[in-house]
Amino acid sequence: MDYRENTHRFGRFWVLTVIVLLLLVPVAIGLYYQVLPDWNGLWRGLLGVVPIFWTVGAIEVFTYTPMLGAGGTYLAFITGNLTNLKVPCVLNALQAADAKQGSEEAEVLSTVAVAVSSFVTMSVIALGVLLLTQIQPLIESETLQPAFDNILPALFGGLGVVFISKGWKIAVAPLVFMVMLFILVPSLAGSVGILVPVGALIAIGVSRILYRRKLL
Repeated sequence: MDYRENTHRFGRFWVLTVIVLLLLVPVAIGLYYQVLPDWNGLWRGLLGVVPIFWTVGAIEVFTYTPMLGAGGTYLAFITGNLTNLKVPCVLNALQAADAKQGSEEAEVLSTVAVAVSSFVTMSVIALGVLLLTQIQPLIESETLQPAFDNILPALFGGLGVVFISKGWKIAVAPLVFMVMLFILVPSLAGSVGILVPVGALIAIGVSRILYRRKLL
């Protein structure tokens, strides 16, 4: 059995295992305290959350899998925090190694990048929990609050400069579209996960047009 077959076999096993473990937590709590959820309240809550959550989840699979590769995708979706951490780490690793997305080299690098970022994240979280009392005043400082509010834009801004400079002809259309959209409809700022594939489709369409006109 080759590497890719092993990746999919173990990836499916651990994804299903994590799903079962996550579902067992509320079941175990309910059995221990001998309580059942308020089913009416549960369904009302699910009706408001599930359509958005499942839609974004499905979109992320189709959007991020080509970037992360098979191994990186399984590991990233098990450990979570793709947009904020895993995807930027993978893109940075591929950029540093000058690896082409979709190649065997990129597959291995993506998996390693996700694994390392997962270990680092868990270590930082563990230290944060242990030192919470000492660092809480620093985290809640009004002076540092603007920095915490702009971590994600700064992270993706730095990566964006690199990738936009490589294919600026393709990047102009989705960039202008998204900037204008968020200026005209600021409330959509909380729907970035849904709008990512929209930008991807615009980029693909523009690429196709430029390619047919021999501008790429």
